[in-house]
Amino acid sequence: MSAAQPLPAANASSPSLWRLAGRRFARNRAAMASVVVLLLIGLASVLVPMFWPHGIEDASWEYIMAPPSLDNWHWFGTDANGRDLLVRVFYGGRVSLAIGLMTTLVALLIGVSYGSIAGFVGGRVDGVMMRIVDVLYSLPLLFFIIILVTVFGRNIFLVFIAIGAVEWLTMARIVRGQTLSIRHKEFVESAVAIGMPKPMILRRYIVPNVLGPVVVYVTLLIPTNILVESYLSFIGLGVQEPLTSWGLLISQGAGAIDSAPWLLLFPAGFLAVTMFAFNFIGDGLRDALDPQGR
Repeated sequence: MSAAQPLPAANASSPSLWRLAGRRFARNRAAMASVVVLLLIGLASVLVPMFWPHGIEDASWEYIMAPPSLDNWHWFGTDANGRDLLVRVFYGGRVSLAIGLMTTLVALLIGVSYGSIAGFVGGRVDGVMMRIVDVLYSLPLLFFIIILVTVFGRNIFLVFIAIGAVEWLTMARIVRGQTLSIRHKEFVESAVAIGMPKPMILRRYIVPNVLGPVVVYVTLLIPTNILVESYLSFIGLGVQEPLTSWGLLISQGAGAIDSAPWLLLFPAGFLAVTMFAFNFIGDGLRDALDPQGR
């Protein structure tokens, strides 16, 4: 019975550590400002396309390539088809943020599960699992997506699959390394000694103790996935009309930068602000979870 005593202590210390990290994060002005900015962009991306007077496909033939103005609610101007750029920018934000969040969720679920199992089981199983990761690392993302598009056709869900199928690899390596560092801790060995099933040990003691680095990496992975989607849409392999995304809008605006620079500046500006905000949040979480590593 004495061997089981360390378990409650290890579990009870977790909430206080997370509360302290939350307080340190709240004192980081740049990170908190970034949270507010992301919330505003997210809310606007959801609400503006629902309530704006113009739809994403509504064409105003008398306002083709019109510069930004308050006239007829074209605050960001219009594109070559007379479509309102403001509603398309926020609709594109909805698609880009959704892709960034969903692909990161896929990477999180696969990477945490895969890495924790490999690190906890160890031995030959760990070796085989990590060699699979090394092989997958050698596959170029662009080549993988071209194959998917060629075989299955262009579909937004292929973007989720392609990006999520590659980005979990780094997550798995991070989780495996953290798992290797804690699998011989007293509370884990106590759980093994009392005969607790391995899936329960992973769920209750391994995964909660590796979430610190994972949370920080997630905040950096989301903008990376948004950027990957933007790059794919820019070269014509990502989101396609009638849908739109920041990458697709940037691609369209780049061709008209001389005659209509607003077509490039607005979507590129929102993309840049989102990238900076996620990076500031990641820095704030890193400092909050590891204050001595500053």
